[in-house]
Amino acid sequence: MDAEALLLRSIAVAVENVRRARGGPFGAVVARDGVIVAEGMNLVTSTLDPTAHAEVVALRRACQAVGRFDLRGCEIFASCEPCPMCLAACYWARVDRIWFAAAKHDAAAAGFDDSFLYEEIPRAIEERRLPTTRMLETEGLAPFREWAASARRVEY
Repeated sequence: MDAEALLLRSIAVAVENVRRARGGPFGAVVARDGVIVAEGMNLVTSTLDPTAHAEVVALRRACQAVGRFDLRGCEIFASCEPCPMCLAACYWARVDRIWFAAAKHDAAAAGFDDSFLYEEIPRAIEERRLPTTRMLETEGLAPFREWAASARRVEY
């Protein structure tokens, strides 16, 4: 399938998701060489999981399908521009490219406004709306020391 067909599929997944009332109006497809590896839809309300956005669901399913956490060689096609969480997930999954249809301002107009996240991320921790406190700085380094010393660690 070409990019347009894959993007149209992500839109169809989103529309079907709304019709089935499983979550928000978002769909995503992960493909490699034009072949669909996995599809995902927003399942936030039906699974009670705030991280179950369409892209995250599709990435999780794709990783399971290919048997690795690295999706190099794959592209993701999203019915809407990825939110900051989904964008980060795409980077962590190392997809080769992101394609999307509707823009974040279209999502905002439909009641899915994530502009506050873009404003919060660059703020100093003490200036963010969500109170955040750092404690046990020295003790917090123990897991990293264990990681560095582990012969069984898997780099990513």
